[in-house]
Amino acid sequence: MKLLREVPIRYPKLAAVACGLLAATGFPPLDFWPVALLAVAGFALLSWRSAGWRQAALLGWLFGVGHFTLANNWIATAFTFQAEMPPALGWVAVPLLSLYLAIFPAIAAGFAKALAPRTSLASFGLALGAGWIMGEWLRSWVFTGYAWAPLSLILLGPSDRAGAALVLPVTGTYALSGLLVALATWVLAQTMERRWGSAAALLAIVTAAMFWPGAAPRPGTLPYTLVQPNLRQEELNDASKFEAQFQRIAALSRPQQATRRLVLWPESAVPDYLEPGYPQRYYDQLTAAGDPDFARARIGRAIGAGSLLLTGAVNLEIGEEGGTRTAIGAYNSILALSADGAISGRYDKAHLVPYGEYLPMRSLLQPLGLSRLVAGSIDFIAGPGPRTVSLGAWGKAGMQICYEIVFSGEVVDRDNRPDYIFNPSNDGWFGAWGPPQHLAQARMRAIEEGLPVLRSTTTGISAVIDARGVVRAQIGRGLAERRDGLIPASLAPTPFSYLGHWLTLIWTILFLAAWRVATRATQR
Repeated sequence: MKLLREVPIRYPKLAAVACGLLAATGFPPLDFWPVALLAVAGFALLSWRSAGWRQAALLGWLFGVGHFTLANNWIATAFTFQAEMPPALGWVAVPLLSLYLAIFPAIAAGFAKALAPRTSLASFGLALGAGWIMGEWLRSWVFTGYAWAPLSLILLGPSDRAGAALVLPVTGTYALSGLLVALATWVLAQTMERRWGSAAALLAIVTAAMFWPGAAPRPGTLPYTLVQPNLRQEELNDASKFEAQFQRIAALSRPQQATRRLVLWPESAVPDYLEPGYPQRYYDQLTAAGDPDFARARIGRAIGAGSLLLTGAVNLEIGEEGGTRTAIGAYNSILALSADGAISGRYDKAHLVPYGEYLPMRSLLQPLGLSRLVAGSIDFIAGPGPRTVSLGAWGKAGMQICYEIVFSGEVVDRDNRPDYIFNPSNDGWFGAWGPPQHLAQARMRAIEEGLPVLRSTTTGISAVIDARGVVRAQIGRGLAERRDGLIPASLAPTPFSYLGHWLTLIWTILFLAAWRVATRATQR
């Protein structure tokens, strides 16, 4: 025990890295949330004891390096599914990315120490909470943004309940992260001052929230068939396996009874170019029988009369180069296809993955040997942003492809609220940690927006999430299965669905106001 007390004092930098690593264990698949809360409190204590804002910022950066390196370890797996760069580079890329991401905890800690250089630990926690909110919000959009694994993910309960994340409708993700920081710090402060009752009471409230049972499902009316075909990443782009892959997904999609239903296929579900009007050479490369009409017709036969399909697809942007019509870009899209093979709706992914779907600064980086992790020589083009697609009898669908679902406040068209969100994804290259974290963040969006989220993935984890974040149906990793049911009903619009990140700003101001009041109270 003496050693545990002395190490943080004698080696604060090492302690900050350790706190960051331990905080990441609160995320799926480990879900060690009590350990994570203790680690966050320990980091707050280190920042509070620092000599000034520069040292606090350094400790915040070291915390972030440890935290993001462990939380994002799944990224290394992506490098094993491409041939352009050495797979071992993935284990270099993760810590290098963490060196950048750690800037945002550094901003939070440096801001808090500069604002509150001489204050109580409890008051400091409020300033740190405000700084953390601002840091996560900045991280979500600077350099296109990387919002993966917000700290508030620690407070999400298991699949059958929301946990303390049930307050997301009135906080939003980033404000809940700040609240976590402030509460963890306050409990530690109370404990250090031997105010056992106050500390125990707050811990009891948080624990009760984490174990609070999920509400009964609200009945829906629209039938769905959610398909997970188990298209393994190493086989996904193998043309010799395209027909077998299609037959597998078609067999999983056939109607079991005559009824109107929504069929859901994942991102990368079909290699075919399904839209008409491209030069024939592109259809010859990837489309069944070299004919988009044929490809759409056989998909329509697979889903059957009365069904509508939402599927991931790739569409091309055709232009002229040297007098020849050629593809100058591509879109990662969702297409709506009816049973007669007609395209009745389309959504283009807006939040593209750097180095995955496009190579930033291509003219500089490509000569250095860097490449995209996704196969293809042309970059993807960003779509216009969140859109609600009206599907007639199949309701109004909000659409988010793969990684887009992690961006709090950026998943729904607020002027045209959908009935549900469809989130097709290819999680086959996400390693062991990525898929459960991805699912968890989709659950966060469902709670925030008060909307069900339907996730169809290539290899898992696919799920139907109700508007309170409870998983009502699920298909685990590595399985080729389907789930049938009724799409859960949506809830009334939440405060966050109305206000978005204006609510984040309001919470930041409230934290700063609370810090000011607490500081004045301790100075009397």
